[in-house]
Order: sequence, then C-alpha cells, then structure tokens
Amino acid sequence: MDLIDIPAKSREATILELREFSRRLVRELGFMRATLADSDLAPSAVHAILEIGARPGISAKDLANILRLDKSNTSRQVARLEAGGLVERKIANEDARSSELYLTEAGQKLRKKIDRFATDQVSDALRRMVPADQQALVRSLALYADALTQDNAVKTAPGDTVATRVLEGYQPGCIGDVASLHARFYSEHWGFGAFFEKKVATELAEFAGKLPADGKALWLYVENGRSLASLAIDGDDETGIAHLRWFIVDDSLRGSGVGRRLMSRAMKFVDDRYSETYLWTFKGLDAARHLYESFGFQLADESEGAQWGSKVIEQRFRRCLA
Repeated sequence: MDLIDIPAKSREATILELREFSRRLVRELGFMRATLADSDLAPSAVHAILEIGARPGISAKDLANILRLDKSNTSRQVARLEAGGLVERKIANEDARSSELYLTEAGQKLRKKIDRFATDQVSDALRRMVPADQQALVRSLALYADALTQDNAVKTAPGDTVATRVLEGYQPGCIGDVASLHARFYSEHWGFGAFFEKKVATELAEFAGKLPADGKALWLYVENGRSLASLAIDGDDETGIAHLRWFIVDDSLRGSGVGRRLMSRAMKFVDDRYSETYLWTFKGLDAARHLYESFGFQLADESEGAQWGSKVIEQRFRRCLA
C-alpha cells in the first residue's frame, strides 16, 4: 500500500487551534467559575490545597513558584486558607525564620473530596475514548505542558540561579540525599522498598568514591547544603559506551528546568567522549521518558524484570552519537 503524506498545517493554524482547545479546556474544567471542583474555593485556592497536600512542609515561596503566583497573591491565598482552618504553618526545623505549610485535618478531607471530583471528571471523559486515544492524549498533553513549563521557567528565572546551584563532583552528604530522593519518590509512587534504597546508596557510594575519574561525572543541584537533584555519567573508555545513572529531581523542583539543565551538562560531557550512552528505566515514567527522547534517546529493549526489587516493565534507552 502506498503511504500518502498529509500536508502539515501552517504554524499559525496550529497556534490558533491550540489556543481554541486551551480556551475550551479552561471552560469545560470549570476554571471560569468562582469556585472549582465542587468546593467553595477559587481555582487558585484549590490548586494550593492540592500542592500543599502533595508536598507537606512546602514553603510559601516554593508554592508561589509552582502556582505561578507572585509573593503577595500567595500570601493572601495562604492567609485565607489558614483563616478557613484548612492550612497551618509550622516553624521550619532548619531555619526558624521560615515556615512550612501543612494541611489540617479539615484540609485533608477537602483534598480527598477534590481528588474524588477530579478523578470522576477525568474518568467520565475517558470512557468516551478508546484506549489508544487515551494514551495518545496523555502523551500529547505531557509534551505540551512540558513545553509551556520550559518557556515559563526561562521567562521567570531570576538571572541564572539554576546554573549557579549545579555543582559537579562529590559533595558532602550527597550520597544520603540522593538515596533519600530515590527512596521517597519510588516508594510513594511505585511501592519500592528497602532493597531499592540500599541498592542506590551502595552503588552510588562506590561510584562517588572513585571521583574524580576519567569518563565519570556527577552533577548535583544544591540548595542550602542539600542535594535536591542529581545525574551521573559512568563511562567506559574501552567500549566507548557511557551509562547515565541516578537521575532524580525533587518534587519541589519539577517544572523548574533543573532536570533539563542536568541533562544538557551530561550530554555535552558524553558527546565529547563516547559514541553511545544508555540508561535503564521502566514503563510508566512518562515525563522522564519525554525528557530522554528530547535529548535523542530511543527505546532499545523492554521486558519484565526486578533489578530494583519490584517487578516492572524494564526499559533500556540508547543514544548514539551522530
């Protein structure tokens, strides 16, 4: 059968369509109303409840960054939620001058109610779509949201603070920090346990003990002495192949561009030294997969395995130097 290429739409036409779809989504999801998600709260307050619930102890500054709100708007929003008995502040252990935000018992109940409403809303819509279209939708929305996030991060970044906080090489405490990041994220989202945390800590400690070394590098995003993101390259000069390892970004930094910054540093490093780079991951980490693919990685192998202590569909991605 002959394949017929459908002429691509012009960029202007694509922009107009996306703007129209965005407006429809805003209307259909209820963001034009005074309240959202079957609650008495404004849309921004609903999102604040969800983010504080997902990140207990988050600071007002970090909440503002996630919600794309300025400091004064965030302060007013948090004050209203406090007055309503939904949010409480606690003095941070590390710094008595700063406070951490937590949901109260009433706030937790409201968050569960909002989650049920949103889940039912999405579930009802997905019933009208075949499974293949559902997956295509998730993939496309992930691509679009990531692109918007990158653009916003560039516009709002004060100077190049991300670059100044990315350090190369072993930093005191980084082994425990990175192992903790992996353990907490993969326990919460995938049920990984002590086997996985021990594997990360043991292998990372062995790797860090060899640094500095030719063909090996470790990059860390550090704030206030804590490593909140990491990525390592473990290269083999004899084979000309590099292994990308321990790539993780703390939830509070997602959408900040830190992950892309680390990947850019790593890809420059391997392109100067190696003909091939590979990494292991598993099926279901769609945001990470999109980032890998945007840097030229392609899925090479896929099979069920348990190298991290739990059964998952393991995936091996390769990136070859052109």
